Amino acid sequence: MGILIGGLFGLALRKPLSIRTQIFFRSALGAGTIFFGLQLVWLSVSGTFLSVAKQIFIAVLAVTLGFWTGKLLRLQKLSNRLGRYAGSLIVSAQSDAPRKIGGGFIACTILFCAAPLGLLGAVTDGLPSQGGQFGCFWLLAIKAVMDGLAMTGFVKVFGWPSALSAFPAFIFLSAITFACQFYAKPFLTVHGLVDPVNAAAGLIACAIALMIFEVRRVELANFLPGLAVAPLLAWWLK
Repeated sequence: MGILIGGLFGLALRKPLSIRTQIFFRSALGAGTIFFGLQLVWLSVSGTFLSVAKQIFIAVLAVTLGFWTGKLLRLQKLSNRLGRYAGSLIVSAQSDAPRKIGGGFIACTILFCAAPLGLLGAVTDGLPSQGGQFGCFWLLAIKAVMDGLAMTGFVKVFGWPSALSAFPAFIFLSAITFACQFYAKPFLTVHGLVDPVNAAAGLIACAIALMIFEVRRVELANFLPGLAVAPLLAWWLK
């Protein structure tokens, strides 16, 4: 939805967003990512002080081990290759009018589907904490705003068909949420392992905020295996 709204807004705008407006949105999105990331951690830990400390330790250790696992699997390098491929499509589409529509659509689809925040949000949306019926959709909401802002620029370069990349992005992220909710959640819930996943996801979200604020470059894709490491550690350290 954010991509489609951003596309319509971009077509309606006569001028690009001002630098001041871009800085405002970046600051708001970064602050929101940190807030909801920490909130996710808070909602995922409970019990006595020692129990909470242990759960946070497991989440931090899972993120750390997940990062090194991702590094061994070269996930960030794969993400970088996808980004470079999307960039090459953008360049070629700008210089080759017949390929403008198709190249822009494919490039936008890759960029929107491969974003770590989207993958993180899709997982947490499918794994509600504390026995809730609905997961944490706020990370997906933040990504929707980010994608919408990006689309305001893309749609001016590639035209309105590039906004149709919203549909494959929606299908891809919805498939991840569906898989987590209907396949991973039943097993994790029985063994009390949903909260460790969400706690690790909250910490990774805070790392994403560092990129939004441009504090430093972070190999975000390498952190994603932490979502799988967290329940394994929690199971082992029970």
